[in-house]
Amino acid sequence: MLIGEVARRSGVSTRMLRHYDALGLVRPTGRTVGGYREYSAEDVRRIFHVESLRSLGLSLKQIGRALEDPAFTPSALVGDLIRWTEDRLERERELLERLRAVDASEPTGWQDVLRIVELMQGLGSASAARRQQAVLARPEDGPVPAELLARAVLAESDPNVAGALRWALARSGGDGVAALAAGARSEDTGIRRRAVFALAGTPEAPGATAALVDALGDPDPTVRGHAALALGRRGVAAAVPVLVGMVVEGVHDVDAAEVLGTLSRDPGRGSRILTALADELAEPTADSATRIRLTQALVELPGTGARETLRPLARDDDPAVALVASAFLTVLDERCSGNPA
Repeated sequence: MLIGEVARRSGVSTRMLRHYDALGLVRPTGRTVGGYREYSAEDVRRIFHVESLRSLGLSLKQIGRALEDPAFTPSALVGDLIRWTEDRLERERELLERLRAVDASEPTGWQDVLRIVELMQGLGSASAARRQQAVLARPEDGPVPAELLARAVLAESDPNVAGALRWALARSGGDGVAALAAGARSEDTGIRRRAVFALAGTPEAPGATAALVDALGDPDPTVRGHAALALGRRGVAAAVPVLVGMVVEGVHDVDAAEVLGTLSRDPGRGSRILTALADELAEPTADSATRIRLTQALVELPGTGARETLRPLARDDDPAVALVASAFLTVLDERCSGNPA
């Protein structure tokens, strides 16, 4: 079979076939009367072997060794190829993210492109100070895609840089909620915490409330707590059980009590919150410190229901609970009568 026909059947160009011949990788075993290269069936089979190994990323030198050396074992080389390919894919993913970030900024000129690239380089710095400067020093009118800022928020462990990023994200006017919501579902607890902090700072963004509601079921108490506080301040009743639990557990209990007081301004919701706090007070496992925190939370509730719940507590068998309840009851009575506390 002549070289032209081999090229047509194998899909390998005549130029490449000549290159294989020059390297000694695939040499035609015959010649025609006129001196043209003539490939046997075994030669063509070897061409396909070469192409198969090339498809795995082997160099021509490695392919020659693999085909000629009987002692050659593929395991080590294949392992190296896997690592090289993974590294290449990671670099390609980073490049793709950069290109998408530039595209999302809708640049009107190359100066816009350069600003985005400079920001990404700054955010990738090992120096926290440089990362923070990259966020704070950007031009006010410079386009910055919210998704880029959201991804940076999720990756940032330095609290000062994270605060600057959340500030920039809130002012960007873009939609980074999808990236933050994905972060809130991460297996990494730190990423979920950073996602919820950022979502709490974007109250007007579509989808932020739904992502925070999902976070109420998070196994991490910090994630649950920050989601509940943010939702409670937005008037979302789904946060109530977690807020009550925060009072019971003594985790940001003062903040949780204040938010419960705000939610209780709605009469129907207020009665449910009062019942939930009273039920926790009646739990036989509640210790003195827990009952005192619950008593303090009752004071934040509007209306007369809290006073009626506090009255029997003023005669509680636990002297500390009775003392706190009596003091708060006096404050509420004076407030109700119009006298200064």
